[in-house]
Amino acid sequence: MSEQQPSRTAEAPAGTADLAELDLKPALEAVLMVVDEPATEDHLAKILDRPRRAVRSALRELADEYEAQGRGFELRLVAGGWRFYTSPAYAAAVERFVLDGQQARLTQAALETLAVVAYRQPVSRSRVSAVRGVNCDGVMRTLLQRGLVEEAGTEPETGAILYRTTNYFLERMGLRDLDELPELAPFLPEADAVEGESQEGLPSFDPDAPDPDDDSSAGTDSNDDSDDNGRDNGHSQTET
Repeated sequence: MSEQQPSRTAEAPAGTADLAELDLKPALEAVLMVVDEPATEDHLAKILDRPRRAVRSALRELADEYEAQGRGFELRLVAGGWRFYTSPAYAAAVERFVLDGQQARLTQAALETLAVVAYRQPVSRSRVSAVRGVNCDGVMRTLLQRGLVEEAGTEPETGAILYRTTNYFLERMGLRDLDELPELAPFLPEADAVEGESQEGLPSFDPDAPDPDDDSSAGTDSNDDSDDNGRDNGHSQTET
């Protein structure tokens, strides 16, 4: 009696149809619906067992079709990959839904700090604070937690930690790379211009030098201390 061989169909897991037989455009749509970051053409071609050229062509056709149909979403090439985004024409509806009962936007302080990092990266916290004129430690922590900036080594001269924007920043801003940033850098001071004001470039002084106002110092110490404290308190406020 010959043994009966199990069929391949019976052994194959459910839902494992030949990917090469699937319609390419619907397959791309299905995959892009579940990605949490832009998917590269190489990755999509590998997943769907298709040539990269065919995948690229299908993606561009889909993007054109959505635009022509006036859909509420778009397919964009951002940060080296493709992903669905809501259409700017319907931003008000999305904003109202997302922000209903909560505040998800970055604060003005965070946006200003992020702009300094974007245009002056890699840059240290103290130089960012010098450009903005306020302590930015709290804001930098917020940007780090949200994945918009990351550490980028240390400054050779001072050992200060340097920061730069992330790929997630490009994704959220809808940019392919940093070259697409608007031309705003000329409006920010050069790093050398704020070096003297930063914590890394504090001016030297002689602690043993006599006070030029020695005669009147006794009567003004309390006022000077209160003024200094007021200024210190003003500069030590941490933005969030």
